Amino acid sequence: MAHKISNSDFVSDSAELAGGTLTIATVSHGSIVALTVWGSIDLLTVPQLTEAVDEAVAGRPEGLIIDLTYTDFLSSVGMAALVNAHDAVLPSGGRFGVVAEGSSTARPIKLVGLDQTISLYATIEDALQALTEELAPATRRASA
Repeated sequence: MAHKISNSDFVSDSAELAGGTLTIATVSHGSIVALTVWGSIDLLTVPQLTEAVDEAVAGRPEGLIIDLTYTDFLSSVGMAALVNAHDAVLPSGGRFGVVAEGSSTARPIKLVGLDQTISLYATIEDALQALTEELAPATRRASA
């Protein structure tokens, strides 16, 4: 069923975007926390992402994934927030990954060279598998 978009729908949607809100879902996958982000990450919305990352990191997960699959814009402050999230997880030995595929998320990350620091994955499944595999040797050593 197709949804007909009228001019009033467009204005309403634009007004919501101008309000600077993101939708962020937090899901735990064992010892790995995934934050899935919907919307645009810019100067107005990056505090929401930062707060969600801070809450996730406070629980001391072994891994953190930020899923940008449903993110339609990633600004430079959004990329700085990803670097800060990466830096917040690593001191405790945690793993970090970003799910980004496409021109609005992966492209800017690659253009500025952050893919050399931050592990990028095409899907949440790929990220979960990689972080789980990275954590497995550490878990085996700790239990030995």
